[in-house]
Amino acid sequence: MWSDLVCPWCYLGKRRFEQAVADVGADVEVVHHSFQLDPSFPRGTSRPTREVLAEKYGRTLAEADAMEAEMEERAAADGLEYHLDGVHMGNTVDGHRLVHLAAKHGVADAVVDRFYRAHFTERRSLFDHDSLVSLAADAGLDADEARAVLESDAYEAEVAADGEQARALGASGVPFFVIDQRFGVAGAQSPEVFAQVLRRVSDDAAG
Repeated sequence: MWSDLVCPWCYLGKRRFEQAVADVGADVEVVHHSFQLDPSFPRGTSRPTREVLAEKYGRTLAEADAMEAEMEERAAADGLEYHLDGVHMGNTVDGHRLVHLAAKHGVADAVVDRFYRAHFTERRSLFDHDSLVSLAADAGLDADEARAVLESDAYEAEVAADGEQARALGASGVPFFVIDQRFGVAGAQSPEVFAQVLRRVSDDAAG
């Protein structure tokens, strides 16, 4: 699963995929891969997401606010609580580096979920080290180890390699899923679409 930690569609896609797994009763191992929507964003800084959206899509701030309100409603329909007013955008490489650390300890999924909830629901920062360390510790990582990673260049190469792999697979955006190394699913598809793929994989394995 390729995603960015500030991508509202990624959180939604993750939830829909998990719903499909539960519906099918599939035995699934999820591997999280990094993808940065804007790696050029200066590290350690942030800007209001509404401003970034307005510039990216050539909209007014009022139109950007309406886009975010629509996203909140869409997320709520899938059981997610988004509070996007006041949310900021920034460089996510440090958060992704902690997800790689978390994978080493078997808690990547918990860390990804904690980062999503912090960003989209609690409006907490994913762009400064103190906040990232606190959130990672909430999800089961050792705070001192997390801080040591952030103060080094650990996992920088892994984050970059994930992005390169996604592009090699033809992914220009996220979320992007590769199931059983055979089936690519782009976007936050419905649980039914994910379930169809999971059943296909299960049937192939059984047959």
